[in-house]
Amino acid sequence: MEKKGKRVIFTCGGTAGHINPAIALAQRMAEQSAETEFLFVGAERGLEKDLVPKAGYDFRTVHISSFHRSLRLKEVKHNLISLYNLTRAPREARAILREFRPDVVIGTGGYASFPMVKEAAKAGIPTAVHESNMVPGLTTEMLEPYADRIMVGFESCRRNYKHPEKVVVTGTPVRGDFFARTKAEAKKSLGMDDGRPLVVSFWGSLGASGMNRRMAECLALEAAKEPFYHIHGAGQEGCAGVKKLLEEKGVDLRQHPSLQVRPYIYDMAQVMRAADLVICRAGASTISELTALGVPALMVPSPYVTNHHQEKNARVLEKAGGAEVLLEEDSSGQALFQAMCRILRNSEKRSSMERAMAQLGIRDATERILEVIQEITKEP
Repeated sequence: MEKKGKRVIFTCGGTAGHINPAIALAQRMAEQSAETEFLFVGAERGLEKDLVPKAGYDFRTVHISSFHRSLRLKEVKHNLISLYNLTRAPREARAILREFRPDVVIGTGGYASFPMVKEAAKAGIPTAVHESNMVPGLTTEMLEPYADRIMVGFESCRRNYKHPEKVVVTGTPVRGDFFARTKAEAKKSLGMDDGRPLVVSFWGSLGASGMNRRMAECLALEAAKEPFYHIHGAGQEGCAGVKKLLEEKGVDLRQHPSLQVRPYIYDMAQVMRAADLVICRAGASTISELTALGVPALMVPSPYVTNHHQEKNARVLEKAGGAEVLLEEDSSGQALFQAMCRILRNSEKRSSMERAMAQLGIRDATERILEVIQEITKEP
């Protein structure tokens, strides 16, 4: 029997790692009930203003912005605007709540979620916050006293909260197409099923140019013997630069079919499913995918992320035995290549890392989150 629809506000922003889980949840809820109505609320200048409408959902904004720690004049002016926005955002949030009349408000991260969740809680509307990072961000810390539930990715996250009784381990939603094929099927479809391991690497936008240079050094070392398949996503702006660096080192990729440098890995679900090792940053969404698939990782956390969130994420996986961590200052092309070889040439170590990652993975995160929503809205 089709469930009765709700009126749901998702509030999120800043990064795709905050926005995409909310969109995945909305899509699953719509599958359960076509009557469910959704409204997304974010910041007027955030990434959400593009991603949410493209996904087909209504979008509203509140005036909210981050605070910068620098004392330069430009940053001080920015912080004064942010202070002013803090006085505007609650009024805007209350107006949205009165107009839309939600049954539940769900924050999935980013400073844009703060005023909506707080004002909803004060109005007696059920609220939940999903924190995809291993340690809570500032917004989640500020919302903990107000939210009915805090949803986290791993059991070890619970100790980071003042109200552990509110914490529910749900994991972070991963798209269903990541599990559409077996590993063997994914390798075969890529034409990489001759027994050699597949390495997949990619970086986020922050600091990607520097890491691409190091990856070019690493690929040049691989080209000597091609011991592995390697697909590197260099980004639209970085792809030509990586190929040029390789040419300067005497490597013509046309003569090395096992090595691929792409502007973007459009078939990421298939490629990640086939991977034996992923070299990457330590963003929350990537970690959710790696653990759900049970893929070992060599992680170079971004040093440009506030409060060292990525390093904290990566260290949890390292402690569990599923990843190795190289700080960016230590991650030369030679160091990346040596670490890659150390993992892939030791079958016992690789298998141990796979098991450790899989033990951390939560494949049914979406369903767990929906159960939390049903609980706080007292749905039978």
